[in-house]
Amino acid sequence: MAMKIIADECTACGDCKPACPSKSITEKSGIFRINADTCTECEGDADSPQCVAVCPGGDNCIVYL
Repeated sequence: MAMKIIADECTACGDCKPACPSKSITEKSGIFRINADTCTECEGDADSPQCVAVCPGGDNCIVYL
């Protein structure tokens, strides 16, 4: 599985990008996306996905696919 950013909920703060240990989050023209092919949901790196932990929108903004 992987995580997904809900564009309508995202404030484009950018906090998630540096928090991602697999470097799966990219930004283009203020829109952040998570590459499902490389996202590991931080398995083995943390108790929960780091992007969700640092996101001001939390689990309303970044969800499981």
